Amino acid sequence: MVLAACAPEGGLSEQYREGSNKNYIAGDGTVAEWAMENRGDPVEFTGTLEEGTVVDAADYRGSVLVVNFWYAACAPCRAEAPDLEAINQEYAGEAVQFLGVNIRDQADTAIAFADTYKVTYPSIIDSDGLVSLAFAGEFAANAVPTTIVVDAEGRPAARILGRIESQSILSTLIADTLAETAP
Repeated sequence: MVLAACAPEGGLSEQYREGSNKNYIAGDGTVAEWAMENRGDPVEFTGTLEEGTVVDAADYRGSVLVVNFWYAACAPCRAEAPDLEAINQEYAGEAVQFLGVNIRDQADTAIAFADTYKVTYPSIIDSDGLVSLAFAGEFAANAVPTTIVVDAEGRPAARILGRIESQSILSTLIADTLAETAP
C-alpha cells in the first residue's frame, strides 16, 4: 500500500514563511500596565546568553529593560522581530536595554534567527525555564511572543501578550516607563 500526501497551497509551510497567525495559538495583543505602587518586588533572574555570557537581573538595574519571550519557529515572533529591532534602535543611547528570552531553541538556532532578522540585542537561552519562571504570576508570559517592559528598579511595568501589532504602543510604554526615572 502506498500513501501520499500533498500540502495544499497556502498550507502550514507557507504560513510559516509569511509569519501569519493561522493555525497558531498566540496572545491577542492585550496590553497590561501596572502603576508604580502596584509593581511589587523586582524580578530576579540569571541566564546564559546565546554566545555563552551569564547575565542576571542586576546587570540591567538603572535602565528600562524590554524583555521579549520568543522562539524561532513562532510565526508571530518572526513577524515582530523587525519591529522590536527598530524600537531597540530608536532608544539606542538612552537608558533602555532589550533582552530576548528564547524559550525553546538551542544557541545556534537563536544566533541564526538574530542573523536572519538583523536582531542586535542578546537573548537568554531559557532551556531550563528559570527565566520564564521568574516572571510567573501576575506578570507571566502567558503567550508567545510576550514582551514585558521592566522599570529601572527591575519591576514589570507593562506587558504585551502576543505580537506587537504597533511599534507606537511599545514605544509609548517604554517612554512612559523611562520618564518615571527622569530627574
